[in-house]
Amino acid sequence: MCRHQPPCPSPDGPDRDAARTVASHPEQGWSLLCNGVVLFEDTGELLPDGVVIAPHRPTDLRATAA
Repeated sequence: MCRHQPPCPSPDGPDRDAARTVASHPEQGWSLLCNGVVLFEDTGELLPDGVVIAPHRPTDLRATAA
């Protein structure tokens, strides 16, 4: 999908959220990234292949490590 340089991270990479925003709908709580990922304001994601990534926050990591 990316036609700019440098290209955005792939949708299956760990840095997929760093892709450029191509459509933003904050009133609806989501944004479409250049790599095809739909990013939701609750930090959940929908990947182009239909895989759902549950909401995740940095504070979740501390809670599971304790």
